[in-house]
Amino acid sequence: MPRLSSATFPLVRPWTAVMALTLAVLLSGCQGGPAPSTQLSESSSTTAAPTTSAPVPTASATPAGPPTSAVYKPADAKGKAQNVPVPVMPELAKENSKAGLEAFIGYWYAQLSYVDETGDMSSWLPLITQDCRLCLRLQESGEDGYIDGRWLAGGRISVPVIEVQWAGGDATQWSKVQVIQEGINYYNADGTTGRASDEMTNDAFALFAKYVEGQWAVTDLGLLS
Repeated sequence: MPRLSSATFPLVRPWTAVMALTLAVLLSGCQGGPAPSTQLSESSSTTAAPTTSAPVPTASATPAGPPTSAVYKPADAKGKAQNVPVPVMPELAKENSKAGLEAFIGYWYAQLSYVDETGDMSSWLPLITQDCRLCLRLQESGEDGYIDGRWLAGGRISVPVIEVQWAGGDATQWSKVQVIQEGINYYNADGTTGRASDEMTNDAFALFAKYVEGQWAVTDLGLLS
């Protein structure tokens, strides 16, 4: 989906108070403990990679249903992506636990990456709440990227680091997530360039999620400044 800048929408704040978080904290390998108190912003120029990281459980990006001979073809200047593997939610991601939330976040971003490649957000939308303002702006920009025959090339997302800040008994849990997104090219239905390309990004996000009626849902999201 089109990448959003800080000028596109107002500051996203956590559900209770302004959080004091920095990318340096994310990449230091700090685990657990209460959330520090810096504010969230919607843009970041950070490009540093983590010094250490634990294996991150991610959704399998294999087509649902029986095996198929269809070959995946990423989007390019000639047309849309074809036969994009559909992310499958791990069973662990359905659990109300620290490990379950970590697996859910991997799946959530896999679905968001799938939205970028296909414009299909039918499986991603049930994973957010209407309280997540940045999520709603991502929805709007994702829809705009594929309206009237438009498409995107690139934009695939990976999450090499997920640090769940689990607080037992709290209704809402939060995590620090490193999100790397490929550069994006935009095309109109006739193949002409739709708008200026976006470069690759490497950012740190604070993601807040709540376990509701047997599943996780993202309630707030923002870049860490």
